[in-house]
Amino acid sequence: MPVTGIGEVEVGDDLGALFSGALRLEDGDILVVTSKVVSKAEGRVVTKERATAIADETARVLARRAGTSIVRTHHGFVMAAAGVDASNTEPGTVILLPLDPDGSARALREGIASDEGPNVGVVMSDTLGRAWRNGQTDVAIGAAGIDVMQDYAGRPDGYGNLLSVTAPALADEIAGAADLVKGKLARAPAAVLRGLGHLVSATGDHGPGARDLIRGERHDMFGYGAREAVLQALQQDPAGLTGFGAAASAAELVTVLRESCPDADVRSDGSRVDVHLRRPVGALDTAAQRVGGAHEARLLTVAFAMGWTPDESLPPATGPDVDLRFCPATP
Repeated sequence: MPVTGIGEVEVGDDLGALFSGALRLEDGDILVVTSKVVSKAEGRVVTKERATAIADETARVLARRAGTSIVRTHHGFVMAAAGVDASNTEPGTVILLPLDPDGSARALREGIASDEGPNVGVVMSDTLGRAWRNGQTDVAIGAAGIDVMQDYAGRPDGYGNLLSVTAPALADEIAGAADLVKGKLARAPAAVLRGLGHLVSATGDHGPGARDLIRGERHDMFGYGAREAVLQALQQDPAGLTGFGAAASAAELVTVLRESCPDADVRSDGSRVDVHLRRPVGALDTAAQRVGGAHEARLLTVAFAMGWTPDESLPPATGPDVDLRFCPATP
């Protein structure tokens, strides 16, 4: 059910009172409210150039294409333009995401429950694109009082097969369903879902929040766009390692180093990886030096992208058959 008649939200408005007055809420309802309304109430509308606001809200840029930036915000969300919005706000101003979306959702839930109000779940939604699909859909960036994800790992399906990675993002599905009645132009900043009371927690139990839906960077396989990953690997800035996720295993590194430079002798004891470039015997001429340098640069680039760096903590390798030694850059 769409929630209408709210009007323009101002700084300091009591959202709990606004929504309770606009629609009679019941125990077990789930209220889905757009982040923009919460941001307005919390004073997150600023007079600032949009580009400056995006930069301020960005923890790391993942990709840029034709003026569009996909970034990881300080919250940990991966989204276009850091969630900075210049629509439905006064010219010259932009709307930033709430500082603590889960905290804002908890406060809204508590406000609705005060004075013997109903026990509801709250989802704060925002619009995101998807890496492999056109169009956008609403997802949860804040939540309180609901199960945000249901983990089926270890449960058998109808044929007796054990499920391994099936975990529906319930809060995202709820946010998307609510957007079907909120719409983008209907001036309905919230919606209520009724009939999912089994997902709503007991009063005072706010649950983990939407933060549980954020995939940590160590497990992110797509921490950079394709172009940006190449550039980061070539630059080999230690600060850029974050986007490549957790370090690959020694066995994985050995495989890719051998594929990248078949002439190299690569071996590992499991904790480090040693490389011998098989340079020509005797004095190196200019051509041989260039080839050796190119091989070394390629190996350094590949190792960096796999989360490994030249080992400087251990004593230098002894013997003429070790030219490079790598160790994991991230534990």
